[in-house]
Amino acid sequence: MINSRKGRCPGWIPGLAVMLVILLLGPAPATAEYGDVVINNYSDQAGMRPAIFPHWFHRIRFRCKVCHADLGFQFKAGGNDITMLKIIDGEFCGACHNGDIAWSVENCNLCHSGKPNTSTQVHQSTLQKLLAPAKPKAKE
Repeated sequence: MINSRKGRCPGWIPGLAVMLVILLLGPAPATAEYGDVVINNYSDQAGMRPAIFPHWFHRIRFRCKVCHADLGFQFKAGGNDITMLKIIDGEFCGACHNGDIAWSVENCNLCHSGKPNTSTQVHQSTLQKLLAPAKPKAKE
């Protein structure tokens, strides 16, 4: 009788190898991708990195109305006065990110992962690429 497993590693070894690589190298730093919303209304002043909202990650799971009608998010980056106090009180992101529906706010780096001094924006949006940069005001 031939052992069909001969020469093959046990099934748990590849998973262990992946976990070791992640532990040794650490997770890759989060960066904004096309369509993500960079939120930096208060982060720089508070000494935090800007928050990155993965719009399309949420969009494939929920209809637009869930956030933009039911939760009141404006259709404009920077159009909401989002603060951590409001999130902790269950407003905006805190309506779902409360520890029951989705993870809660204890791990700051899950959201505050943007490059410091990045302005509030829809990252790499087509609109940003088409608009001419604002002209600096003339000194009087």
